[in-house]
Amino acid sequence: MKIPRLLLAVITVLVFYAIFEVVFGLILKQPIPASLMVMYMFFVVAGVLMTFTFTEEGGREMVAPIKALVNDPSKRMVRNVVFVIVPLLAGGVTYWQMQPSFEAPLELRSIHPAPPSSAKIYGKRYDLLSLENPFRKLEKEDPEKFRELVKEGSTVYIENCQYCHGDKLDGQGPYAQGLNPVPLSFQGSDTIAQLQESYLFWRIATGGPGLPSEGSPWLSSMPIWETFLKEEEIWKVILFLYDYSGHRPRSWEHE
Repeated sequence: MKIPRLLLAVITVLVFYAIFEVVFGLILKQPIPASLMVMYMFFVVAGVLMTFTFTEEGGREMVAPIKALVNDPSKRMVRNVVFVIVPLLAGGVTYWQMQPSFEAPLELRSIHPAPPSSAKIYGKRYDLLSLENPFRKLEKEDPEKFRELVKEGSTVYIENCQYCHGDKLDGQGPYAQGLNPVPLSFQGSDTIAQLQESYLFWRIATGGPGLPSEGSPWLSSMPIWETFLKEEEIWKVILFLYDYSGHRPRSWEHE
C-alpha cells in the first residue's frame, strides 16, 4: 500500500520534532527553548515541502488529497468537519498562547532577604536585632585607631572580596560576569545604605548557604566567609565598605 505523499510529509515533520525532543530533552538533558524550537521546525517544514514538491509530479501528489477534499462531492461531510475543526483548533492554540499566566515566576530573588532574629556564627549565638559593630564606637572615641581599622579592612577586602565586588565596590570585579546574578554594587543608595551593620555581618559570615530556607531557591555565589576570615576581619571589612562608599549604616536607634 502506497502512503500518500502529503501524509508522508507530515510524518517526516513529526519524526524530526520527536528527534529534537528525545535527543535534546531526554538524552542530553538540554531541552530546546520554545522560541528556538519554532525556528527549527520552520526550517524543517520548509525543507520537507521543498523536497516533496521538487518535481511537478511530486507537487501534484502533494496537493491531490487537498484538491479531492475541496472538490469531491462525496467528501462533503469530511470537508465540513475539517473546515470547522481547523479554525477552532487554530483559534484555541492562539488563545492558549496569548492568555496571561497567573503562575508565579520559576525563580524569585530578594535583594535583601529578611534576616533571622538570631544566628549561630563562629560557634556563638548572636542576637542580630541588637548586635553592633564593636569597632564603630572608635569613630568618635579614637578616630586615629578607627582609621587604622578601616585601612586594615580595605586590605582584607582587596585580598578576598574585590574579585567579585570590584575594587571600586561597584560589582564589576574580574569574576563578576561569570556569576549569575552578578554581584551588587555597594555604591548606590539601595544596598548597604539601607542596612544595619549586623545584617552585613550575618550575610558575609554565613554567605549564600546561610540564607533563610523559607525564601529558597536563592541565587547567591557568596562564600561562607566565617570559614576563611576571622570575626574581627569581617567587622573591619564592614567599616571599610561604609567608609569607601560614603554611606552611613542604619542604626537600630532610629528604626
